[in-house]
Amino acid sequence: MGKIIFYEDNNFQGKSHECCGDNADLHSFFARCNSIRVESGCWVIYERTNYMGHQYYLKLGEYPSYQSWLGFNDSIRSCHSIPQHHGSYRIRLYDREDFRGQTKEYTNDCSNIYESFHVHDILSCNVLEGYWIFYEDPGFKGNQYFLRPGEYRRYSNWGSMNSKVGSLRRIMDFY
Repeated sequence: MGKIIFYEDNNFQGKSHECCGDNADLHSFFARCNSIRVESGCWVIYERTNYMGHQYYLKLGEYPSYQSWLGFNDSIRSCHSIPQHHGSYRIRLYDREDFRGQTKEYTNDCSNIYESFHVHDILSCNVLEGYWIFYEDPGFKGNQYFLRPGEYRRYSNWGSMNSKVGSLRRIMDFY
């Protein structure tokens, strides 16, 4: 497991709370989150409790303001520690729900899904190996969605409100 420290104010000031594992409800520990220090591991932090709302992937390092992790505001209410993965990475994308339609398999990062797969919508996916991040826009930009190994029969299963996936990246940064 990793270690992450949340601070209420910018530049690691104010009330703080340390986590060494998953926490579905952080609201009782701090009112707002304006800076974060990731001391070990990789994390996904969530805007709302129970791993809901906007998601942000953080690796080892310091984030002195919520803008530094590309946050929309200072609300962080849950966090998930990403287990280390030392094997290979495989993910299959489909242009229809329930693993139907055209399919494309990836084993590496892809900065532009449309140029690679030639479809505009990703409606389901199967994460066969490793942990991945979907980004709504090409170039690893926009809203982020954390995917662990498993089946995602429709885009709402990975937390998205739409089928837009512009790029994807393997989670490999643990130190």
